[in-house]
Amino acid sequence: MYRPPQKMLEKYAKILVNFALNSGKGVKKGEVIFVQAQESAKELLRELRIAVLKSGAHPIIHFIPDEWEKDFFEYANEDQISFFPDKYLKGRVDQMDHMITILSSTNKQELKDINHKKVILGFNAMKPYIDWRHDKENAGKFTWTLGLFGTEAMAKEAGLSLEKYWEQIIKGCYLDYENSIRKWRELFKQIEALRTKLNKLDIKKLRIEAKDTDLIIGLDKNRQWLGGSGRNIPSFEIFTSPVCRQTEGYISFTEPLYRYGNIIKNIRLEFKNGKVIKARASTGEKVLKEMIKTKGADMVGEFSLTDKRFSRITKFMAETLYDENVGGKYGNIHIALGSAYKDAFSGNILKVKRDEWKKMGYNDSVVHTDIVSTSDRVVTATLQNGNNLVIYKNGQFTI
Repeated sequence: MYRPPQKMLEKYAKILVNFALNSGKGVKKGEVIFVQAQESAKELLRELRIAVLKSGAHPIIHFIPDEWEKDFFEYANEDQISFFPDKYLKGRVDQMDHMITILSSTNKQELKDINHKKVILGFNAMKPYIDWRHDKENAGKFTWTLGLFGTEAMAKEAGLSLEKYWEQIIKGCYLDYENSIRKWRELFKQIEALRTKLNKLDIKKLRIEAKDTDLIIGLDKNRQWLGGSGRNIPSFEIFTSPVCRQTEGYISFTEPLYRYGNIIKNIRLEFKNGKVIKARASTGEKVLKEMIKTKGADMVGEFSLTDKRFSRITKFMAETLYDENVGGKYGNIHIALGSAYKDAFSGNILKVKRDEWKKMGYNDSVVHTDIVSTSDRVVTATLQNGNNLVIYKNGQFTI
């Protein structure tokens, strides 16, 4: 069976530890790094621990058995699923300065036969923990990043051999470059240049036109575009959090979505006054509609575009981290149903009161579900002065 070269695992670990965390600056001596990974990713977990130690930081390791969730949701009652270990998780948030999560799976549809309502209940129970992390991040005291360790099961789900699957990881993360971190710094400078141009445009709304897609996304003067922060490796997307009440029209998605252990295909959403009023899928429609019933999951929290000139990912990977960053012929667009990114606020986050976020149209939810399309599209911005400007076409930004 194929195994990724040891040199590539060492490089990936160094990128995550010495570049991605601390917003592209890497960890500092004495900081506490919480690292979580499943058993199937133990080879990369070992390299991460070594990289953290070499950096003079302190690793806290959360080692998770493969396919452990099914037993929990199969045997736990509602009271057990809803249990929230507040003291333990608050202590974790208080202790850690950064967090690395490695995505890995030996069964992408592990929870397929579990009642998805139980899984959603578990998600809802963890909301305070998510909020604590977001609050610490918004205060500039915490960063996180995601990585991926490919398995035979993940490759099979994507219709690839394990070697071809890892080829996408290696190319997507620029691990084949002699100095991968230097390459990432160059990429982030290019992303930053585009982000700066977008933020100077003073956009009022966006119109996305593609096959079976005509969608309006509302923005506002207090919004900014984000990207190149080190959250996720790889990450090429440039994104923002729209005014959730101003989404209108319809959009179709080309890429399958994995949610609660189920696969959902050929998703089409229709919006009115910001909310999903119709949701269709050729496979998994029931799960999709149940997810949308979750509080706040019927509105958009993120709008994102990936420029094909940055991304070397060309294959479907059956993993959102990669699929939302695919390049290929037309790059990709994705929206997220659910929670917004508060750091898309262009002012001082710490001065915004909790009830003001809702007034400004920042959506709040326990879920954040990214749905991706790689179809050819044109994105036109309407500026505050009323002028229209095409900002994205043929898979790349045109500004």
